[in-house]
Amino acid sequence: MNEILNKPDRISISPKSQIILNKILSENLELKNLLEISETELIFIDKMRKFIDNLLSDYPSASNFYNEREPSRISFERLTNKELAIIRLKDYSENETKTFTDMNLHGKKLVSNPFKNLWLAFKYGRGGASEYYFEDMLHLFRQLNDSDRTRKPSKEEVESWMNRHPSGLDEENVLMRDKNRERIINIIIKKIDSGEIYNAKYSFEPEMNHNEKFDLVKNEWWNDRWFHLRFAVRSPKVLNEMLDNSLDNETMELLYEAESKGIPFFVNPYYLSLLNISNFGNSIGSDLAIRDYIIYSQDLVSEYGNISAWEMEDLVEKGKPNAAGWILPSNKSMHRRYPEVAILIPDTIGRACGGLCSSCQRMYDFQRGNLNFNFDNLKPKETWEQKLTRLMEYYEHDSQLRDILITGGDALMSQNISLTKILNAVYDMAVRKKQANLGSNEKYAEITRVRLGTRLPAYLPQRINDNLIEILNDFREKALKIGIKQFIIQTHFQTAMEVTPEAQNAIHKLISAGWIVTNQLVLTASASRRGHTAKLRKVLNDIGVLAYYTFTVKGYRENRHNFATNARAVQEQMEEKIFGCIEENAINDVSSLPHEPKNMVEHINRIREKFQMPFLATDRNVLNLPGVGKSLTFRVIGITRSGRRIIEFDHDSTRWHSPIIDNLGKMVVVESKSIREYLNQLESMGEDPSEYISIWNYSVGVTEARMPIYEYPTYDYEVTNEITNLDIPKELLPAVS
Repeated sequence: MNEILNKPDRISISPKSQIILNKILSENLELKNLLEISETELIFIDKMRKFIDNLLSDYPSASNFYNEREPSRISFERLTNKELAIIRLKDYSENETKTFTDMNLHGKKLVSNPFKNLWLAFKYGRGGASEYYFEDMLHLFRQLNDSDRTRKPSKEEVESWMNRHPSGLDEENVLMRDKNRERIINIIIKKIDSGEIYNAKYSFEPEMNHNEKFDLVKNEWWNDRWFHLRFAVRSPKVLNEMLDNSLDNETMELLYEAESKGIPFFVNPYYLSLLNISNFGNSIGSDLAIRDYIIYSQDLVSEYGNISAWEMEDLVEKGKPNAAGWILPSNKSMHRRYPEVAILIPDTIGRACGGLCSSCQRMYDFQRGNLNFNFDNLKPKETWEQKLTRLMEYYEHDSQLRDILITGGDALMSQNISLTKILNAVYDMAVRKKQANLGSNEKYAEITRVRLGTRLPAYLPQRINDNLIEILNDFREKALKIGIKQFIIQTHFQTAMEVTPEAQNAIHKLISAGWIVTNQLVLTASASRRGHTAKLRKVLNDIGVLAYYTFTVKGYRENRHNFATNARAVQEQMEEKIFGCIEENAINDVSSLPHEPKNMVEHINRIREKFQMPFLATDRNVLNLPGVGKSLTFRVIGITRSGRRIIEFDHDSTRWHSPIIDNLGKMVVVESKSIREYLNQLESMGEDPSEYISIWNYSVGVTEARMPIYEYPTYDYEVTNEITNLDIPKELLPAVS
């Protein structure tokens, strides 16, 4: 009996599923007829394939797009709703009965049977498909019939959505954070006085009264980054105490479970002061994007210990090429996907962060113990200088590397002396690479771009002090003289509520050093609310920051809570970001922005006013593929019984990849939640799901082209075609015609 009940084909569909199925049939009489005359599921599948092929032949644009090897952005934007539905139905028919690996279920196999599920439900009321599956199919057929139309919102609508989301620069939020800071300071004073916490550097004189202690902490210690790192919250109990015991019992039980499983807690006092302890007035839901980074989800806690690496490049064996074929000098201190850039992860405190984001792409490394918050153990070892020399030699003797991204962890977590040594090593390496070219016929790419990856402007703006700015300014001045032209701080603001007066001051300082600041947003569920991303772009532009990437949350079930579907990423791109898109006549103005980085705010304001744009949409919406590289070129090719979409991604054709790329093929991702589950989650945040109704229609994407502002500078010589440090078996190399 149990064996029969466990077979999905035998499971009855729910009453709600039956109601939705009846809607599908009443609105699609031809489909109902095909079901009625099909005695078996195979007959029905065959009839559906013929039906779809006839549709495809009637719509040449859909047929051409379907068969394009590399579909263009222009052809994608010209597709009608009906054509998008035809393409999806065609992909469903081609992949009916195919088996896919679902990494959300630790590699279990699943079969995509959208048409078989319909037939079983119609004939027998069985098949095990959920209401979420049927609702997705309902909207698919409505899209096919042109009854589910995609209506682009007006600029006024988008601006009204933006106005829902406050900024950390708003006066009432500044005052609220001041109160939070006072509460946290008083708790810290109490814990120091009781001996519960002790730090030799941060201690009180015996004769000091409470007011004197408070003034010391508020006016001196609070402005010192080490205070925030030394007094960071590392346990659920203290977290709740700092939040005035405002967390509910269910949340606390979950956080204690997380602690018992070894998930690190690390929230510094400054960042904790950004959280509301109550919801009322304009504060309702305003801190959700921050809260979801601090408060762990049940999915993360359940999966921790069994998290699978998302990126193939994270699985590196010493001495062996990574997934892209690159030979690396270190399997922990360097990551590489593309020919032109390699990521440097220092063996310093830079391996740590100012806090732990719950959807961190490095959670796999925290699980393995490669990353942690033990600052004493992370201080530079004497051997680091030798290793740094070896890493720089790798850049120096590589034929194509021209861009170094120093990150971690967090590049600015490194102490000034460590960061200075790293930047000096980069400078010396760039000089040697340039000199080697003088006497060579086969010229290598020289270093033209230096980037520092950091979240500290949002997490711990106290780190951006005058000493750091002097280091960055000095490096830029001397690096310009040897041909390095681009100096970029690559940061990560998640919400406009993270843009505080302290963050604004930190950004102003970084810009004053001549570095441009770009932002990478992770499109979490809470950050994906209507107008949230648009508001963030605007507020960042206001303080001189340019948008660089908007990332779909990556990972498997551990990030299910924070995952916003890829359909939402395309919807956001096509319906909200569009009002900041850079048209042809504005390209030159935007491309000139890095030439005068110190005047970034004034120039951004001038461009926005000139072209009547609320913000500059200089970012690309992408997913960091579990293959090699970033892309949002995809088609929905199947759907699970639970309504989760099965998506086939192709690589970004606008980027230069490792030669292995053509042999990797397309990458299939099974999403961790259905569209309906995502909409239900938005509703629980106070959103109106009807405002997102067009999301069902977004089943195709094509990656946007990179803005010219982010292209590499050109050389006045021809770079060799030789690709060094690459080891790809001959059978995996692309064929030469």
